[in-house]
Amino acid sequence: MIESWVINDDSPVPVSSEVVQEALRARIDSGHLETWLTSSSGRSLAFVTNTERATVMLLEEDGDPGEHAVDPEAEGSSDGFVLSNGQDDEYPDQDTVPIGEAFRLVEHIVDTGSWPADAQWVGDH
Repeated sequence: MIESWVINDDSPVPVSSEVVQEALRARIDSGHLETWLTSSSGRSLAFVTNTERATVMLLEEDGDPGEHAVDPEAEGSSDGFVLSNGQDDEYPDQDTVPIGEAFRLVEHIVDTGSWPADAQWVGDH
């Protein structure tokens, strides 16, 4: 079965890997820095950005601690990750990736259902 993905608070129409980056950019431009996508198999994909870096997290089901993209060589931390509830988070840069990489990861997951072979990610426990 081919898995399809929808952006949770937008249209129920599935978003393809070809347009997901454009959809995320449009949401960022309108002030939505947190986006959740849900797949037809019940998985969730989170994208939260401060417009320079982003956290990308993939969850298999509700209650799953998930796994997230990492940048092991990064140093320091960044703030400005504003959630939909108004909470403004700060994350270690090792737990986020540059926004261009985040777009690439989301596109690949929406296209194939899994992380790219060259992606660095860790499981959360």
